Amino acid sequence: MTGKIRVLIVDDSASVRQTMASILGEDPAIEVIGTAADPFSAARRIQETMPDVITLDVEMPRMDGITFLRKLMQQCPLPVVMCSSLTEEGSDTLLQAMEAGAVDVILKPRFGVADHLAEHHLQIRDVVKAAARARVRGRPGKPLPQVEAPAKKLTADVMLPPPDNRPMSRTTEMVVCMGASTGGTEALREVLEALPANSPGIVIVQHMPEHFTRAFAQRLDGLCEVDVKEAADGDPVLRGQVLIAPGGKHTMLERQGARYYVSVRDGPLVSRHRPSVDVLFRSAARAAGSNAVGIIMTGMGDDGARGLLEMRQAGARTFAQDEATSVVFGMPKEAIAREAAERVIPLGHIASELLAAAAR
Repeated sequence: MTGKIRVLIVDDSASVRQTMASILGEDPAIEVIGTAADPFSAARRIQETMPDVITLDVEMPRMDGITFLRKLMQQCPLPVVMCSSLTEEGSDTLLQAMEAGAVDVILKPRFGVADHLAEHHLQIRDVVKAAARARVRGRPGKPLPQVEAPAKKLTADVMLPPPDNRPMSRTTEMVVCMGASTGGTEALREVLEALPANSPGIVIVQHMPEHFTRAFAQRLDGLCEVDVKEAADGDPVLRGQVLIAPGGKHTMLERQGARYYVSVRDGPLVSRHRPSVDVLFRSAARAAGSNAVGIIMTGMGDDGARGLLEMRQAGARTFAQDEATSVVFGMPKEAIAREAAERVIPLGHIASELLAAAAR
């Protein structure tokens, strides 16, 4: 027993299988136990050696990835990361995959796939590691083996300076900022579906690639009483509306008088993410202070923990999702360790706590 994360790669493209195996195999915490060209071959592989994580292509011969995912979740629940082309059209399919039980997604372009995957090797490894720790229908996540510390990550300093924590006058409107990663798509859906149409304005960073966030916002808009849209630069933060940070861009809260709006900008990865929760939370600490509520939810890593502490120090109400209801208890755990969250609450209580905090 190596203690490594055992990964099975399922993709009909031989070049993608080879590239993914090389990328993942170079990480000391990961072991590629096999590859498969279609779901039938994958099923035989699973019977031989049970993987900790499966990377699964959507479009394959003999059986599509979504159908295989649904069968797998019924018969042998495992953490699955879906892989699909980087297109608007594929976004709805990937949302179906998340609903069916996939814990995360890796997007790839239609051309130059190998180069794209190699360029994003750190993110791919992080996604697989997060998936290994995910709770899938009662299946406990696998602890990560001890390996060398990763290279230093950029902080929100590269996007905006720290807050000065000067007292800020209270406005009549509160603004809510939320951050999530692995497991967040379904967790956010549960929270937002529970909110009434007159809820306070909300800005959300969910770690997602570009294109995916627009389809995610559209899906939520059809399910919720609040209006949900992908954020655009200059959008006002309004009561009854939720803004989802677009993939591939940082989203920050800005203020003019008593009016809040969002700034959507390019920039480097912060805490290995773009959008970054730390960037949103720091901007909320600077622009809103005690007029804000910060909530950090399920996800691996520490993105958002530092920013949530800055929000709390600026007078905001701050909450973290508890371990029992988190798919991956990484981001909330780090925030709790830093004493950034004044309270730790289960997923089912976040909507009511959000409303109560914003009504103070």
